[in-house]
Amino acid sequence: MAQQRGIYRRKDSRHWWISTTLPDGRRIRQSSGTEIFEEARALLAKLTLDAHRAAHFGIKPRRTWQEAVIRYLATKMTLRSYRDLQRICRMLDPYLGAMTLDQITGDTVWTIVQGELKRGNKPATVNRYLALVRNLLRTARDEWQWIDSIPKVRLLPGEVERDRWLTRAEAGRLILACPPHLAALVRFALATGCRAGEITGLEWSRVDLGRRTAWLNRTKNGTPRGVPLNADAVAVLQEQVGKHPRVCFTYHGEPIVWGLTNSGWCAAMRKAGLTDVRFHDLRHTWASWHRQAGTSCDELKDLGGWKSRSMVDRYAKFATDNLAAAAARIEDAAGRVSNDASTSRSCHDVENEKGLSLR
Repeated sequence: MAQQRGIYRRKDSRHWWISTTLPDGRRIRQSSGTEIFEEARALLAKLTLDAHRAAHFGIKPRRTWQEAVIRYLATKMTLRSYRDLQRICRMLDPYLGAMTLDQITGDTVWTIVQGELKRGNKPATVNRYLALVRNLLRTARDEWQWIDSIPKVRLLPGEVERDRWLTRAEAGRLILACPPHLAALVRFALATGCRAGEITGLEWSRVDLGRRTAWLNRTKNGTPRGVPLNADAVAVLQEQVGKHPRVCFTYHGEPIVWGLTNSGWCAAMRKAGLTDVRFHDLRHTWASWHRQAGTSCDELKDLGGWKSRSMVDRYAKFATDNLAAAAARIEDAAGRVSNDASTSRSCHDVENEKGLSLR
């Protein structure tokens, strides 16, 4: 009887399972998540009713936040930031875990903001949570068509942009303080602007020292790109030849599979007399040095593999050559003002003296 109703048992599970074709034509086979037959039957009835409404009346079934999270994370599994997305979803679960998507309103977003600020999180951290909520809801509306409307999610103002980069002297001290394997990574990062994962994942099959080019397939945004190698980068790679048959950078002959801002990095930082510097700041340093040397924002965008110009505009402050002519328009203005003032005072004094003599 249970099998005929689309509910059955499996030997490898203590839960009832559902297997049926819904009124909208979808074939489902899934666990009911319960050991109680009546609850499994109720779930099947709900799925059937939702599908019937959607097929015949255009009424969309109510989807839960947790359903959306499962599907959202499934679409992001290839991203290098996947673990961060998982962590943020876990942090949001106390606020949204029991809700359906249509229950999420502006008040819900306000509750998240106030709750996280009270926990002591900075606006930058809260904005990461809000950005995920906004992106997931937009995806559910525009791509999955699970909901028709979403609340407006505004990011918090007051987020301070990180602006840490190294001077040439600081970079030199850091390289000297690093052990050999880490010094090579630092030098290559400063020469190419590559991210940590791009460097540790670089393979010899993707390097052409003759053409001074490397091709990256493990980038942050998932888009492969070519990297021109200057003389400094080529020198670093030549030093690594023969250490490993596959990867370019190693530690004791083995590939580097851990994060680079670790205890070894912190020890080198202390030895170099530096504070508040992460390995990723070497990319900011590389970009800042380029702008100071006259590299245009468009050139820098292509060199660094950024998808939009807005990501590069933050470095525009380091290049002021285009404003030199404008700055020169009032050169020596202070001197002229001073001379004019002195002349004016002298004339005034003469007039006063004449007035006194007439009296």
